[in-house]
Amino acid sequence: MSLIVWFSSQVGCLPDLQATELVYICRLMQHTHTLDSFRQLGLSQEVIKVIEEQGFTDPTDIQRQSVPFLLGDDRDFIGLAQTGTGKTAAFGWPLLERIESFDGCTQALILAPTRELGQQIAQQLDLFGKYLDHINILAVYGGAPISRQIKALRQPQHIIIATPGRLLDLINRKSVNLRRLRFLVLDEADEMLNMGFKEDLDKILSYTPASKLTWLFSATMPREIRQIVKTYMRNPIEAKIKDKNQVNVNIAHKYVIVRRGDKVEALKRCMDVEPNMRGVIFCRTRRDAKDLAENLLVKGYGADAIHGDLSQQQRDRVMRRFRSQELQVLVATDVAARGIDVDDLTHVFHFSLPDDKSYYTHRSGRTARAGKTGMSIAFVDPAEKRRLHFLEDRLHITFEQLLIPSGKDIASIRIEQACMQLLDARSKGKIHGEVLERALLLFGNLSKEELVKKWLSTEMERMGLTDSKDINASIFYNSKSKSSRGKRKHRGAQRGKSKPWKKKKGRKR
Repeated sequence: MSLIVWFSSQVGCLPDLQATELVYICRLMQHTHTLDSFRQLGLSQEVIKVIEEQGFTDPTDIQRQSVPFLLGDDRDFIGLAQTGTGKTAAFGWPLLERIESFDGCTQALILAPTRELGQQIAQQLDLFGKYLDHINILAVYGGAPISRQIKALRQPQHIIIATPGRLLDLINRKSVNLRRLRFLVLDEADEMLNMGFKEDLDKILSYTPASKLTWLFSATMPREIRQIVKTYMRNPIEAKIKDKNQVNVNIAHKYVIVRRGDKVEALKRCMDVEPNMRGVIFCRTRRDAKDLAENLLVKGYGADAIHGDLSQQQRDRVMRRFRSQELQVLVATDVAARGIDVDDLTHVFHFSLPDDKSYYTHRSGRTARAGKTGMSIAFVDPAEKRRLHFLEDRLHITFEQLLIPSGKDIASIRIEQACMQLLDARSKGKIHGEVLERALLLFGNLSKEELVKKWLSTEMERMGLTDSKDINASIFYNSKSKSSRGKRKHRGAQRGKSKPWKKKKGRKR
């Protein structure tokens, strides 16, 4: 309403306007302001048109700091940005603007750590360049027939997006010529090093001209990245958001204290409480991810794992099922999850806490994208509780404690769901009279209540709901007071006192 009040003070003819006309004018003014914020970056009208169609509301921090420089300066560049901050657009918009479409040589190379990330970058660049002069963009990666990629490279490709291993194969086959390269983009540079691509990067960079501009984007700046900067970049300018480990403010950070042996049961109960959730479960090792996914699958949960032991074809199949919502959760290791970009994830579960604070930021950033909210839940062994203080201090976040729902609560939820499914079910086939008559005869001596009890007992046993023990560990963690570290509450204080998924208040008297 403030915009309407301002408009009324400026426009003398306001009394002659209808309410709908006034709202339209206000919205038009707000829309024009949004586009102006992108025009101020120096972008062309053709790119602005795509931004308008995609409904972007405002440039992100990394876009504000990167785009004006990358559009006009001929210096190397370092951008520190987390996953989900819009960094692809931060380098993609200016890169497309600077490509000379009339020159058929390969002018830009973008290196990415995973096939998925490379595919996503290619798709976004195709979209961003929709109204520009035609620019050929090709993604090459392992796990796909190299013969097809060689055939595509026989045609002029202005921009190549590649994983390091496949690019080296193509260079060795003399299918890629980088002698006239003008721009090199290293995306997720820290992750490429974590995945063991340091040697490959050195070889690839040796095939590029010294005159090229290098744009490096990374979530962190470890010693190995600094060495690459020192060796291959010339006087780069550096841009970064306020805190390189900044966590999305729309994420609620929760934790449960649970013994290691009860973590799987705790996870299943959490999923039962939120039947409509979609999320990623992070494990420390590929073995943990594989075992957990198999355990969930056997118990009837829509889960599968993505880890380093999968072939590219297997990985693609899992991701298709997850994106099509056949799977409720994806179990992943940190490395395998790089490049995964799935919208509308509601939850991230940390089955084991990461060793590095930046990994916690990467993990939790899988949810709460595009202005939505999300929840990050850590499963913490009593011996790990002090690590929560470390994450709070370094990332400037606050964890809230949740109680794991009891077996009784879960039984109530799942049985209610089973009852609703039974009520909504339609008979799919004709029941023969003799079969129905026989069943009625067998159940004839049972009352309705007795029949329901028998069905409930059978369902609870089938669902594994007969164990109703409380699996919350008895150690209480106080995120507000560092002096509370190591203190123990009376073991009976938590039993049956707090409601599931509510912040623990302490002992009740």
